[in-house]
Amino acid sequence: MVRVLLVDDHALVRGGLRAVLDTTDDCQVVGEAATGEDAVAQALVLRPDVVVMDLSMPGAGGVVATTALRTRLPSARVLVLTTFADDARVRAALAAGATGYLLKDATPDDVVRAVRATARDEVPIDPRVARSLLPATRAGTDPDPADTDPAGPRSAGSGPTGSRSAGSGPTASLPTGPVLPPREREVLVRLARGLSNRQIASELGIAERTVKVHVGSVFRRLQVADRTTAALWARDHGY
Repeated sequence: MVRVLLVDDHALVRGGLRAVLDTTDDCQVVGEAATGEDAVAQALVLRPDVVVMDLSMPGAGGVVATTALRTRLPSARVLVLTTFADDARVRAALAAGATGYLLKDATPDDVVRAVRATARDEVPIDPRVARSLLPATRAGTDPDPADTDPAGPRSAGSGPTGSRSAGSGPTASLPTGPVLPPREREVLVRLARGLSNRQIASELGIAERTVKVHVGSVFRRLQVADRTTAALWARDHGY
């Protein structure tokens, strides 16, 4: 059973979420809070598995509360549920330790799936938000396998574009950092979109256990410890 704490300063929103989650047989709402401070206090007592967190509330907002929760109760996973989809708020919430990020116009089924995914420590991210985490020129596309050429990036004058010069034009958008094999790049791009291992396996036509192996390898190569950090790394390095 997934124990859920609802945090929103609007009682109507909390009531609607409770009604949705009460229809499931594997999620239990154990408490409600209207402020960030109350959320932290209740979480320390109730020990929820998932905290569904609004961002804009009186007093301590959702980002501050998420930071406090992840510090004082690391076992609790935070699913942000908000109206804000701008890049700054998304990145601030994920950097504070939120596991997932969902917009309030999500369907009831989307909310239930996101709560379950958050409890599994996956990264449920609204597709519109996921796109905002990736550079516009590459968002939603698979990386070019040629970028993993062991010889390194094409030099100026090579290949069909031959007129590129160092530090100019499109070369600035090429991924930087550790060189990942093509398959691991495919996994990382989909991980950054918020897909679960099962969804990645379905898209790539491989076994879920194979995806887990690739995800673990990606974590080691990037020197990160979780999916959220890997997703942010992908965004910052041109994936």
